[in-house]
Amino acid sequence: MTDVSSSFAFLSGDPGSPVILHVPHSSREIPGDVRSGIVLDDAGLERELDHITDSHTASIAEAAALAAGVTPWRFVNRLSRLVVDPERFPDEREEMLAVGMGAVYTRTTHKDVLRPEDFDAEPLIERYFRPYARAMTEAVADRLAATGRAVIIDVHSYPSAPLPYELHGDGPRPEVCLGTDSFHTPPGLLAAAREAFAPCGETGLDSPFAGTYVPLEFYGKRAEVSALMVEIRRDTYMTEPGGPAGPGLRGLASALVTLIDTVSH
Repeated sequence: MTDVSSSFAFLSGDPGSPVILHVPHSSREIPGDVRSGIVLDDAGLERELDHITDSHTASIAEAAALAAGVTPWRFVNRLSRLVVDPERFPDEREEMLAVGMGAVYTRTTHKDVLRPEDFDAEPLIERYFRPYARAMTEAVADRLAATGRAVIIDVHSYPSAPLPYELHGDGPRPEVCLGTDSFHTPPGLLAAAREAFAPCGETGLDSPFAGTYVPLEFYGKRAEVSALMVEIRRDTYMTEPGGPAGPGLRGLASALVTLIDTVSH
């Protein structure tokens, strides 16, 4: 059994920083009792982790946090998204249910069976998803109380070639995709991100992945909570799929520093 308190980490930043770097998909860790509910053999599971994990995004966020003029706060998922995906809706609102990838995945990136059709997701949602959501809600509330605003920057990555599970994989795949929300992504935040990541290549909007993550308590209600998803194409900083990081990681971390420093003031 994994202690829920160790399944994610909220890492302190500067008391005056409104920025939370959110890193939900960087880990490959799966507790043994959760592993037993996955039907893939060990080799198959390693292959799936190679494809589904946003490898090294925690390292990008860490490097940026350490170098930023005003240290941002970091909320990091310590478990694989194959345990639960904290960024999905836990109910029928989630469009990824169509490919077996709601809050608890039942299918792989290649649409193979990951968990049995009759798998009961509720224990995993209760044990991991809800505590994570509560903690992230508290983290945002903490920044609002301290600074009057919160800026959530989601740090993700995506493969250079579409995977079969992608619902919107036929659009552009720029070096950096910026996911936006009509309510929570103000023009200034988007402009700052475009400028910060310009040295890394083309920046595009909401393709192949769209939207942002905002805890439901604030979603569509509190404009002081702004949010942006940064999706980095994996071939720009690592060997695909699931391989080591390369020299591109430093440039991306530097770009993230620029964004953090711009929106911190």
